[in-house]
Amino acid sequence: MKLTYFEHSPSNFGDAINATMWAHLLPEGFFDQDESELFLGAGSILWGHTPKRPIKHVMGSGYGGYSGPPDMSDGSWNVVWVRGPLTAATLGLAPRLAIADAAVLLRETPLPDAADDVGVAFMPHFESTYRGRWADACALAGITFIDPRWEPDRVIALIRGARLIISEAMHGAIVADALRTPWVGIVPFDPAHRMKWQDWAQALDIDLRTEQLMPSSALEAYTALSGKSGKARAAGILQRPWVPRRVFLHLAAARLRRVAEAASPQLSSDAMIHEVTARCLDALHGFAKAHAPRPTKTRA
Repeated sequence: MKLTYFEHSPSNFGDAINATMWAHLLPEGFFDQDESELFLGAGSILWGHTPKRPIKHVMGSGYGGYSGPPDMSDGSWNVVWVRGPLTAATLGLAPRLAIADAAVLLRETPLPDAADDVGVAFMPHFESTYRGRWADACALAGITFIDPRWEPDRVIALIRGARLIISEAMHGAIVADALRTPWVGIVPFDPAHRMKWQDWAQALDIDLRTEQLMPSSALEAYTALSGKSGKARAAGILQRPWVPRRVFLHLAAARLRRVAEAASPQLSSDAMIHEVTARCLDALHGFAKAHAPRPTKTRA
């Protein structure tokens, strides 16, 4: 059985946690490179173009709307649980299968120590790290910058040490919520990334409130206004002398500072986070018991 998640270079925190999290939760040797069975972990990876031939075991994955929904009527899908009710409804699954994003199970794994002197921190969506100038904006605003391309343990340590996480990256909020760090959700600049927030929030009975930031670059502004990444076209716009690059940066920093000072942080209830963690863990343990690798027999 092969562990399967969205792999990108550079890596993205919400996907990269799969590489180590499951090793703490499943027996040693559970995964191999046999692609006849796929273990689908955290992330919006329930795509319409998922390979049809392998058996697909779904562990808290979500549908993100990045493609048409997969056809789950062909017998190749074993849905143990999914991220939220919007995923379940879109895919025609029973509501009971909508438990929580798999990343909640980080609560059941060894965690790095909390980082010191973090204060308020901001994590952009990983695409915003190359469309925008958020490290510079955070420096101007006096806010700790968290890059979702960093190693997961470094990101988790900063989340644990922060008194508030402001996050455009959904898994920044998911992990902050799981580890009980208050968070403020930011409307993603790319509209394609917005639906999945409601999917996760509804699973945890969170009445989601989000804030909007000002774009930190012309490219980011183009993406927000057009709904397209538009790299080639926007690159041409950026070459024009009238584009006020520093104006974008300073407006973004001012707005970020305002959100840090005035926005109301959110957190799911302690009862709910304990409940969904237990349900995910029970579902995973049941799956692992049924699919544990058989020990190799040796002759005496």
